[in-house]
Amino acid sequence: QGQLVESGGGLVQAGGSLRLSCAASGSIRINAMVWHRQAPGKQRELVASITRIGSTNYADSVKGRFTISRDNAKNTVYLQMNNLKPEDTAMYYCAAQSASTSHYYWGQGTQVTVSS
Repeated sequence: QGQLVESGGGLVQAGGSLRLSCAASGSIRINAMVWHRQAPGKQRELVASITRIGSTNYADSVKGRFTISRDNAKNTVYLQMNNLKPEDTAMYYCAAQSASTSHYYWGQGTQVTVSS
């Protein structure tokens, strides 16, 4: 069974950058890896996704500012966030899809706060 551990969140001023990491442990082979976020009072939304071969997809609100990448050897996904805006403030969650079951494993979340 897999477990995901996120890191890299924090407080940053508008225009700043953060890099989130999410490492999957356990003996699972992973297909897609995704980042979601949820702001207080709002629904969880997909931020970015990446397939095992590196195809990516982004929410319109982060295109050109965020970059998702992964290291398959380390079972780790990254989210480089540049030019952060106050509206990016949210809890960020990563998820990884098991190649054998298609089940998504979720991390515990990491808080990103962008001050204006």
